[in-house]
Amino acid sequence: MSDVVLGARAITKTFPGTIALQDVDFDVHAGSVNVLIGENGAGKSTLMKILAGVERPTRGTITMADKPVSFASVRDAARQGIGIVFQELNLCPNLSVTENIFLGRDLTRAGFHIDRAAQRARTVELMRLLEHEIDADALVGDLMIGQQQIVEIAKALAEDARILIMDEPTSALSASEVEVLFKVIGELKRAGVAIIYISHRLEELIRIGDHFTVLRDGRLAAAATRDQVSIPWIIEKMLGSGEVVSRRAPAIPAGPAILEVSNLTLPRRGTLLAVDDVSVSFRTGEITAIYGLLGAGRTELFESLYGLRPGATGSVKLAGTELSGRSVSRRMKAGLLLVPEDRQRDGLVQNLSVGGNLGLASLRRFTRFFSISKADETPLLQQVIRQLHIKTAGPDAPITSLSGGNQQKVVIGKSLLTEPRVLLLDEPSRGIDIGAKAEVFSTMRDLADQGLAIVYTTSDLKETHAVADRILVMAYGRITADLRAEDATDEALVRASTLKLDEPAFA
Repeated sequence: MSDVVLGARAITKTFPGTIALQDVDFDVHAGSVNVLIGENGAGKSTLMKILAGVERPTRGTITMADKPVSFASVRDAARQGIGIVFQELNLCPNLSVTENIFLGRDLTRAGFHIDRAAQRARTVELMRLLEHEIDADALVGDLMIGQQQIVEIAKALAEDARILIMDEPTSALSASEVEVLFKVIGELKRAGVAIIYISHRLEELIRIGDHFTVLRDGRLAAAATRDQVSIPWIIEKMLGSGEVVSRRAPAIPAGPAILEVSNLTLPRRGTLLAVDDVSVSFRTGEITAIYGLLGAGRTELFESLYGLRPGATGSVKLAGTELSGRSVSRRMKAGLLLVPEDRQRDGLVQNLSVGGNLGLASLRRFTRFFSISKADETPLLQQVIRQLHIKTAGPDAPITSLSGGNQQKVVIGKSLLTEPRVLLLDEPSRGIDIGAKAEVFSTMRDLADQGLAIVYTTSDLKETHAVADRILVMAYGRITADLRAEDATDEALVRASTLKLDEPAFA
C-alpha cells in the first residue's frame, strides 16, 4: 500500500533457548496509529527493538520506501527517521532533564560548541507541549517515575522522527496526562508521522488505534483495521479465547489489624507534605487498593512504611511491634515487603539470572554452612515460576531475556519467597498485559486467602475494582476516602482523588 512507510517481512529472532519471534509480518502506515498487541512474552518489545536498531533479526527483511534497510544501532535507526519511547525508562538519573533529552545529539554552534541555551529553550518548549511544569534543569533522579516517563516522551519528540515507537508510554501517567499525550499524538498524525503504539490498556487502543496487529507466542495472530476491532476481538486474538480470570470473593473473612500506622508524615520540597499525617490500619486476609493521581503520595507512603524515607515521622506497628527507626532489613525480617513500581531500577539485578533474582531477598533460607544449597533452592524457585506463570527457559535464564511483564512477576516472586505477612505492591500491573494482570490479581487473592495483608496502589479506576476488598483514595498526601469495595463508585473515587487541601476527607 502507498501509505506503508515501513514493512517487516518474516521477521524471526532467536535467543538461547527461546524463539522470541517467528516469521512475523508487520506494516507501518504513515499518519496513523499502528497498534501492536500481545501478552507479555508475545514478542512485541523484541519486534520494536529490531525496528529501532537495538537488536538485529536472526532472519527476515525490513523495507522503507520499497528499499531494504538494516539498522546497526539506535543512532542508525534514528538517522533513518525512527524514534522510540522505551517501556523501561532509558534515562541517566545523574543528568538534568535537558541533558537527558539531548544526550548524544547536542545542539551546537558552528558544529563545535554545545548550545546549552538552545537546548534548554527546546526542553521548555517540549514541556509546554506536554503541558508539564518540569524544571529543565532538574536532575532526572529527583523526579517521580511519572515525570520521568514525560521526559522519555519529550526525548523521543525531540528527534523529529517520521516513525515514532511508543512502548507503554502511559504506564505511569495519570488520566489527565494521558489526554495530553493523545492530543500530541493527534498532532503528530496530522503531520504525517507514523506512530507504533504498544499498550495493555485496551480502551486506549480502541480509542486511538487505526491499524491493529496482534502477536501471540511470537507469531502473527491477526491484523485488522479499526472498524474490524473490538475489545472482545482483541482479548480473543491475544489469549486464544475470550476468557479472562474473573474477580473472586474472599475465601476467609478479614482478620484483625496487623499493620497499624499513626500520624505518618513525610516532608517534601516546598510547603506541601508528601505524606500528610496519615493514620490507617490494614487487616489480615484483606486486599486494600490505594487509588490516586500522580503525585498523590502513594509511593511516598509505601517507601515511608518500608523505611526508605528517613525523614518520615510517626508510628508504624506490625503485629504490635514498633518499626519506626528500624532499617529496611529489620522490617523485611518482621514480615513487611515492598514490590517497587520501578522494577528495573529498584527490583532487579540485571546481570543475575531469573533464579538469582528470585532468591536474592531470601538467601538465608537456602544457606547451609556459608554456601547456597541448590538442592533446597531449586525446587522453591521452580514452584514460584509455576505459580506466577513466568515465561522463561528456566531459573538459569538471564533476567534480561524476559519480557517486561515477566520481569515484574519475578520481582513479585522474589517477595513471596521471603514469606511476608504484609505485602505492599506499588503499581503491580504496570506494563503487564491483561492475561498476566489477571494472573497477578489471582495470586494476590490466593495470598490474602492464606492470611496475608495485601496493599496495592493504582492510578487505574478499573484496577481498583479488580480484586480489592477495600479502597483508600489519596490526594495531596492525605487519605481522602476509605470505602468498602462494594460502595466505591467511580464517581466517588474521582471526587476523592481531586479534593483540595482545604476540603474535608470523607469515608
